[in-house]
Amino acid sequence: MIPIKNAKEAEKMRLACRVASEILDRVVGLIRPGITTKEVDEAAAEMMDEAGVKSAFLGYRIGHRVYPGNICISLNDEVINGIASQRRIQYGDIVKLDIGVIRDGWIGDTATTVPVGIIDEQTERLLRVTERALERAIGMAYQGRRLGDISAEIEDEATRNQLNVVREFVGHGVGRKLHEEPQIPNYGKRGSGPRLKAGMTLAIEPMINLGTAAVRLLDDGWTACTADGMPN
Repeated sequence: MIPIKNAKEAEKMRLACRVASEILDRVVGLIRPGITTKEVDEAAAEMMDEAGVKSAFLGYRIGHRVYPGNICISLNDEVINGIASQRRIQYGDIVKLDIGVIRDGWIGDTATTVPVGIIDEQTERLLRVTERALERAIGMAYQGRRLGDISAEIEDEATRNQLNVVREFVGHGVGRKLHEEPQIPNYGKRGSGPRLKAGMTLAIEPMINLGTAAVRLLDDGWTACTADGMPN
């Protein structure tokens, strides 16, 4: 069942998302050549402490696996759930930042991709297409539409630009839990799926690859990368 938030709950969600967005903006300002992803993660943790919120990711469990980072930070071919390390960000990288916070029992979840300096033309095109896909998907997120309308917008923007969507990972509902119903694939059929209603809170997460759609999981059990090593 897809949770529906009442007006009071929706306002608490907005406040949590606002804090997450403010922290994300500050973290974006840290991204530069030479800084380690661990330093970025630790700075984000300090910002969360200052704001009086907790990381929604740190300690998150899937089976026996426990996520060790305060944020997800994924570089270049890494699609999702990248773990901070002593790896240094380099000029020409693309850095995907995913920040989730818990405020007053409600979760705010937001993400962005940051190019470091000048990136190659094809990767720049990938980022433009992904941003347009998100804008189109958000444009479908209103009462009366179907969930498949959101997914179809993402897939259409990718395929019309000869790019491929990731199928193994999806967007999702968010609220008191980080991952709630519904799942929001980056592919789908218009007019299909549950009808959208006021009070649903959705994390729409376009994941588009410059190469093939295939992904692989690293040995850390969390980080997913493109199978062909091309940017996401």
